[in-house]
Amino acid sequence: MNNNSETPGRRRWIWIAAGLVLLGYILYSSLHQSPIKVHAVSVTRGKIRSVVSTNGKVEPLQNFEAHSPTATTVRRILVKEGDHVRKGQLLFELDDSDIRSQAARAQAQIKAAQANLEATKNSGTQEEVITLTSDLLKAHSARDAAQHNLEALQRLQQQGAAAPGEVRQAQLKLQSAEADLHLLEQKQKERYSKPEVARTEAQATEAEAAYTNALNSLSKTNVRAPFDGTIYSLPVKQGAFVQTGDLLMQEADLSRVLVRAFVDEPDIGRLQTGQRVEVTWDAVPGRTWTGTVASVPATVKPRGNRTVGETTCLIDNQDLRLLPNINVGVTIVVAEHDNVLTLPRDAMHVDDSVPYVFRIVNSRTKRQNIQFSLQNLTRVELTSGLSEGDQVALPADELRPILDGSSVKIVP
Repeated sequence: MNNNSETPGRRRWIWIAAGLVLLGYILYSSLHQSPIKVHAVSVTRGKIRSVVSTNGKVEPLQNFEAHSPTATTVRRILVKEGDHVRKGQLLFELDDSDIRSQAARAQAQIKAAQANLEATKNSGTQEEVITLTSDLLKAHSARDAAQHNLEALQRLQQQGAAAPGEVRQAQLKLQSAEADLHLLEQKQKERYSKPEVARTEAQATEAEAAYTNALNSLSKTNVRAPFDGTIYSLPVKQGAFVQTGDLLMQEADLSRVLVRAFVDEPDIGRLQTGQRVEVTWDAVPGRTWTGTVASVPATVKPRGNRTVGETTCLIDNQDLRLLPNINVGVTIVVAEHDNVLTLPRDAMHVDDSVPYVFRIVNSRTKRQNIQFSLQNLTRVELTSGLSEGDQVALPADELRPILDGSSVKIVP
């Protein structure tokens, strides 16, 4: 009976003893656990900058395109693609025989139209004017003679020497002479109606426009460089037939180019005019061209699977290596600070919006709250919390998290 009653109590003490042993082992292990392996990074003083990286396309800032003024043949090409040309240099010659014929016809039409216009202003041609003037003189003389004859007959009638029928006949003759004179005077003043005058004026204007167009086309048959630049496109060959409006060549001043950068929507708010821009081109490794932001986006638009704003940048290109229409890498420096305290970004943690690091002091970690301002993909600028030379822990063993007060061992 006694042995059976003592069995449960003994078992309970055995479990208590085992628990105490296990707890002691855990405490011993925790106190004597090997240090956490970490990488140590130091707070250093230097330069940090925040950038927006994207892609862009080069465009000429000053561009000239020559197009064929008419359907004709390319007589001579005096340059080749890539040539540097001077202002006024002859680049192209087109066959101008048809245009010269058009100019001659237009000039003849102008002379005819001017003659017609002069005739409408003077109420006829020179011969018609002379004839009309002569007729007017005769009509004046006939009217004056009829007037004198009537007056003489009226005096004779008063004296009883002329019959009333003779007087009436003289009056009718005077009226007829006056009517003839009035008709000629009206003919002199208004020989052409207003629609006829307007049509003649329109013909003159049309002829002058045709001649001006012909001269303009003629001036374009010899293509000259409007400014110092580079021939970067030459799509035609000597002897080829071209239609009106066909592109003959493109010239640009490449000493300064425009780069149209495509900035993702979240980064647009960071852009300002005047910010520094760096451009790279895969075809020329190691070369960087610099410039400034000329304009910031006023709207966004889809581009592939992105929503971007187009930012224009002015880039110095004195070596003329950047070519129109090439794709380039664009880096816009939105902020840059020199001689400031910086730390690798991976060393910073954030808890409830409070940034902090694990500072290494006497082989143990100490949580240290910090404040920062500028940051980029790799580093942050410290404004408080750490001093130059302070060491901060980065985990080297991903299985063991770093905690405040952890024992650490610095490894390379």
